[in-house]
Amino acid sequence: MAMTKINEILAKERFTKDDIVFLLNTEGDDRKTLLAAANAVKIKVLGNNAYYRGLLEFSNICAKNCFYCGIRRDNKKVERYFVPEAEVLNAVEYAYHAKYASLVIQGGERSDKQFVSQITDLLKKIGKLTNHEMGITLSFGEQSNETYEEWKSVGANRYLIRIETSVRDLYYKLHPEDKQHDYSKRLQALAELKALNYQTGTGVMIGLPFQRVEDLAEDLMFFHDFDVDMVGMGPYIEHEDTPLFQYRNELWPKSTRFDMSLKMIAILRIMMPDINIAASTAMQTLDKLGREKALKVGANVLMPNITPVKYREGYLLYEDKPCLDEDAAECKSCLEARVHLAGDRVAYGEQGNSLHYYRRINQIP
Repeated sequence: MAMTKINEILAKERFTKDDIVFLLNTEGDDRKTLLAAANAVKIKVLGNNAYYRGLLEFSNICAKNCFYCGIRRDNKKVERYFVPEAEVLNAVEYAYHAKYASLVIQGGERSDKQFVSQITDLLKKIGKLTNHEMGITLSFGEQSNETYEEWKSVGANRYLIRIETSVRDLYYKLHPEDKQHDYSKRLQALAELKALNYQTGTGVMIGLPFQRVEDLAEDLMFFHDFDVDMVGMGPYIEHEDTPLFQYRNELWPKSTRFDMSLKMIAILRIMMPDINIAASTAMQTLDKLGREKALKVGANVLMPNITPVKYREGYLLYEDKPCLDEDAAECKSCLEARVHLAGDRVAYGEQGNSLHYYRRINQIP
């Protein structure tokens, strides 16, 4: 019996761009075959572990002016904040005792001296408070090589810079074309992080204005060819106080954006079996079971929010973000139930470092 096209593609060692476009367009039984194959790869290579990263949205003060983002510099409707050190440490202490084993500290992009020193001091205090036992991911955008080195020396071991799209022309439809929003600099920052032996992560938005399925195929090839260790990606969700909002009527329906996000996760899991892939909060915005569905097709990282509730409304990168009023304990139990629904287990007390990273630097854990 002749193999069907989907099985022919899934049997390949490496996908071509045309293969990926075919997989992204699958429907019906072919789609089910793709998603089941991705789940099988995840279970075989990584088991059914879901790793927690306590998410702290440190500040919404940003020097960038990206056209899609609710906390862009020129949005005057946002009340700016940064979480005071004592409240950060309280949140970290909660995560430590809840056995999350890893943190993600993210915020608006700033590279001024005061901000850099503030993060350095914070990392030192977090290390002391947690006996240097927690994995720490930072996501503060492009910084100097010296800053990356400084932060690594005081405890950061992962860094995430989402490129948002790997397609240069599309990049400049999402960002102003100036020195502060330079596509090449974004790529250079990722290369520097890899060279400094950070676990290096990036990600894209799915269903952007002007984006084609071929562009998403390019994104998946970029992750593979750039040899990243972790990926956080999810559906584009519009925000009314941004320039891109004017194109809202030209977007794929939200159901399409969600489905395409699931297929992106699934294809990436098959292409890069040993990387970490996050089930993003944006998935839950578009589907009540969004994060569970992401876990079932290859995602293995979840980010329960530990930001103090009073700051969360200030960190709206997009509209209808869930969990704004859940405190950290509610978020923990809600997510735990979701993980079990997906047939996975929460790997409490385990950092869940990227297996791909260890292989990339020739250190099998």
